[in-house]
Amino acid sequence: MNKLSLNNQILLGALLGVLFGLWFSMLEQESEISQSGLYAAKLAGTLFTDLLRMVLIPLVFTSIVVGVANLRSHQQMNRVWQVTLIFFMSTMACAVVLGLTAANIFRPGSELQIAMFQDAMQDFQATQMSLPEFFAHFLHSLFQNPIAALAQGNVLAVVIFALLLGIALVIGGERYRNILTLMQEFLELIMMLVGWIMRLAPFGIMALVLQLVATQDTGLLTVMIKFVAVVLGTTLLHGVVVLPLILYLMTGVTPYKFWLGGREALITAIATSSSAATLPVTLRCAEQHLHVKRDVAGFVIPLGATVNMDGTALYEAIAALFIANLVGVELSLMQQMIVFVTAMLAAMGAPGIPSAGMVTMVMVLQSVGLPAEAIAILLPIDRILDTFRTMVNVEGDLVGSLVVQHWIKRGGSST
Repeated sequence: MNKLSLNNQILLGALLGVLFGLWFSMLEQESEISQSGLYAAKLAGTLFTDLLRMVLIPLVFTSIVVGVANLRSHQQMNRVWQVTLIFFMSTMACAVVLGLTAANIFRPGSELQIAMFQDAMQDFQATQMSLPEFFAHFLHSLFQNPIAALAQGNVLAVVIFALLLGIALVIGGERYRNILTLMQEFLELIMMLVGWIMRLAPFGIMALVLQLVATQDTGLLTVMIKFVAVVLGTTLLHGVVVLPLILYLMTGVTPYKFWLGGREALITAIATSSSAATLPVTLRCAEQHLHVKRDVAGFVIPLGATVNMDGTALYEAIAALFIANLVGVELSLMQQMIVFVTAMLAAMGAPGIPSAGMVTMVMVLQSVGLPAEAIAILLPIDRILDTFRTMVNVEGDLVGSLVVQHWIKRGGSST
């Protein structure tokens, strides 16, 4: 019997996690088997995500420094920046438009009453943040002491410092060749560590998926089934149809080839619900399976993991209209345009803010005068929805790296 590939082991681990999670959810919560099983799953899942987070900051730092420094041609560097930012902004805009369209057609929340959730809202205190405060906080998070940012795991500040250091190495040229060589060797060592950690991925993902399935509040999911269906339907439509279609039209890479090369990262994103924790796996998939050059992947994917959040922007747009329907407020076209802009800004700014999802969601609601306390309604079901929007966030980064590489090659061949 042939040994299963790591891809197939991870897929098998995810399926076993679902089956065991369903079994645990049917057991008595106080039973010894249930408590011991969930405790073991929590230990294994936490160990796996902690190992990924251990290599996250050094990986982000070295991959961006090396990626920027190796894109030596100023014309090529400018093209990388332009294509990357245009792609990120365009796909996020598509996601928000898709979310708003679906929310207007299906009107989730219109059949419910806000009084049903009064108890949850009374116990929840929303962190208030105006748009000017949000911008000030976001800008402050960009430029920080690099040692503190590295120690605290502030990914966005690390990305900015690494970008500046990479540009400095380009300008310095041969004078700093030894520093660039050291960074390249350090990056290779980190990627070796990622390879070792990935051997544990089937067990870690099984444990994380088991926890997710076993601890869901099925009663609340049933009450809010229309909202859940609209969010999952539009998120999957964007991830399964829109992004693969963009990839195929722009690069000729088929969806099958993409899924095959990226499934390690996509399954890990579902299990961890964290684009940042998945980043080591995403880079590994881009370079080893999808054959994106390390220089391009090292620039596009860490940047995308901090600012390219298609799934998050889509979710926040639908959630805003859901809460508006719930409280009986009809948002005008202009108000929905405000939701469009703030959902994109909030999704881009989320990584630099503590308790990112809740704070940024408050900003979107406040922008059109909706009650911030209504976020409490979404908290119990947020975990299951977060898994799929994280997967789409990671998918957008992988697609972006392939698109950028294709357009760089095209630009290089035309000059």
